[in-house]
Amino acid sequence: MNKPILIGITGGTGSGKSSIADAIYSSFSNECIAMIQQDMYYKDQSYLSMEERVKTNYDHPRAFDNDLLIKHLSDLINGIAIDKPIYDFSNHNRAKETVRVEPKDIIIVEGILVLEDERLRELLDIKVYVDTDADIRILRRLVRDINERGRTVDSVISQYLDVVRPMHMQFTEPTKRYADIIVPEGGQNKVAIDILVTKIKDILK
Repeated sequence: MNKPILIGITGGTGSGKSSIADAIYSSFSNECIAMIQQDMYYKDQSYLSMEERVKTNYDHPRAFDNDLLIKHLSDLINGIAIDKPIYDFSNHNRAKETVRVEPKDIIIVEGILVLEDERLRELLDIKVYVDTDADIRILRRLVRDINERGRTVDSVISQYLDVVRPMHMQFTEPTKRYADIIVPEGGQNKVAIDILVTKIKDILK
């Protein structure tokens, strides 16, 4: 097996990075592509009480177990299957279950801080930053957190203003300079998705 192509897709919360990752993923057969979400690699918090877990700043680099993520990506590069963790956002902790991921030709790594850690950046062949206006991003996050994570409107807005926005400005936005490609408007940008898919197909040849 040849060395897989690793594609890092990052951007702020609600930027549409997951939509772009999903669109690329669905352009290839399951036999040749795998998806690794950085937010499955939040640190295990079993040692903390629920009250303490709720206070976790999920937008800070220290919230991620990048050591495990980097080990898993290195294993996949070397043809070794991994057991990808699952993060349970309702319990603010890693689930007991894992997902088996086999080595593939293409590996997408998606998350808000994929380009923040230099060790991660060095593993990536293509680095994509999804750049979407803040007002669109907060509305998307509001809908997602209410529908998928059981949050209230007030809690989402409060978290956004107190934590998400300042962390974005401090840690995510500056990583734009490391990107090979900057994509405006996320999953709505069909031209950018087509260009990325074409480039990946060319590399695979």
